[in-house]
Amino acid sequence: MSATNTRRSRHIGITLSKRTGLVFILTALILFTIFVLYPLLTALSYSFFNWTGIVRGDFSVLDNYVTLFTKLPYSEQVPNAFFNNVLLFVGAMVFQNTVGLGLAVLLHRLKRFKRFFQTIFTLPYLVSPLVVGYLWSLMLSPLFGPVNFILKAVGLEELAQPWLGNPATAIWVVVFVTAWQWVGFPVLLYGAALGGIPQEIEEAASLDGATSWQRFREVTFPLLTPAIGTVSVLTFIGAMEAFAIPYALGGSQGSPAGATDVLSLLFYRTAFESGASNAFGTSSAIATLLFIFIFGVAVFITWFMRKAERKLY
Repeated sequence: MSATNTRRSRHIGITLSKRTGLVFILTALILFTIFVLYPLLTALSYSFFNWTGIVRGDFSVLDNYVTLFTKLPYSEQVPNAFFNNVLLFVGAMVFQNTVGLGLAVLLHRLKRFKRFFQTIFTLPYLVSPLVVGYLWSLMLSPLFGPVNFILKAVGLEELAQPWLGNPATAIWVVVFVTAWQWVGFPVLLYGAALGGIPQEIEEAASLDGATSWQRFREVTFPLLTPAIGTVSVLTFIGAMEAFAIPYALGGSQGSPAGATDVLSLLFYRTAFESGASNAFGTSSAIATLLFIFIFGVAVFITWFMRKAERKLY
């Protein structure tokens, strides 16, 4: 009887576990459908119609997409905003995979105050991007900002300038502020990946006569491929979806002269500020193209990094 009861209890436990898991999966699926899938499909459907205000007009096939690349001002604003998104991704990627990885390696070797410095680097990541953007806009103010004040105080007044008023520097300010806020994420991720590398591997390489740099380049860095892939995908998605920091630093117009304009700002401006007769249709086309591009490139990066990861084993 006891063996039968034990098997019955195990069967009941497994059944309850499956039902509990199914409840969680269905809950996540329902939330995903309501808040992600439904808006995406709605935006897609909107992009195939002409709109007069909020009144849907005739079926336009691909006219809204053609408008983005053939009619002013979209034919100028779309390439400019896309190029700024690419710059934002490249800049953030380089910053996070150099500074972020370097900080993670230093903290991994640090014996004392490791948690303290990890917390310090992660704090900006926990603050709203809109707040971060507004704080940096105040710090970079040419009138009372501490950045120019410090440069003048140390004798580098030739470097002091209106950082957000100069089209040549404005986009790089957006890149820097974005990377500065998010650098805590790769620090934590790379730190966890470094902690998961067995010490025996590096010790074996050391016994074979490998220097510290050779151990990092030939042993540690290849084993960080999964973490690099995760950082790359999330950095790409974040850069292409960027809105809060460009909005805080350059406003909805991407000032100055469109230097900080990105696709999310263009979508927002077209949908809610342009006053165009077909604002819903055109903005929905922008959103659809942006989603397709992000999804396609993210899938490609994931595939490429997994392929590189499989070569390690």
